[in-house]
Amino acid sequence: MPRRHHVERSDINLQRLGAVLAVAHDAEIHTFADALLMPGMGPRALQSLALVSEVIHGTPSRFSDPARFSFAHGGKDRRPFPVPTTIYDRTIEVLGAALRQAKLGDPDRANGFKRLHAFTRMVEDTFDPCANLEQTIAKEFADSADHGGRSIFGWEKNPTQLELWSK
Repeated sequence: MPRRHHVERSDINLQRLGAVLAVAHDAEIHTFADALLMPGMGPRALQSLALVSEVIHGTPSRFSDPARFSFAHGGKDRRPFPVPTTIYDRTIEVLGAALRQAKLGDPDRANGFKRLHAFTRMVEDTFDPCANLEQTIAKEFADSADHGGRSIFGWEKNPTQLELWSK
C-alpha cells in the first residue's frame, strides 16, 4: 500500500470491485442471497460479505489490490467512507451464525461463503464489471447516515434542507 491514506483508482482492480458490486446490486443477480440461505440479506450487506468471502477463500494472487477490501466496511477516518455500523454488525451476525451452524454439523451457511466467492469470481471472469470508483464512494457517503455511518468525527447525519440548497 502507498504511504498516502486515501484510495485512488490505481490502488484497486476495478474489475474485481465491479464484480462484487454487480453481485450485490444487480437485480438479476440479487436473488443469489436466497442460495446462501441468508434471509433478510440486502445488497449492501451482501457486498460486504462478498468481500469478506474473498478474504476467507481467496488465493494470494487475489490480494494485489488490498484497498478494495476497504469497501466492505469503510474506515474510521471516513476513507473511503464512514464505517456503516449496521452493515458491520450484520456481517458479524451472519459470520457468527455460519460458524455456529457449521459447529452443529450444518455446513450450508459456511459453504455459502465459498459459493459466494466462486460466484463473484465467475462474474469477474465472464462479464465486464468495471466499477466507477468515484460514483461508488459518492453513493456510500450519500447512504452513510442510513447505514449507521460512524467515524472518529462522530455519527453521520442526513443533509438538512439548507445543505441541500447550497449544493
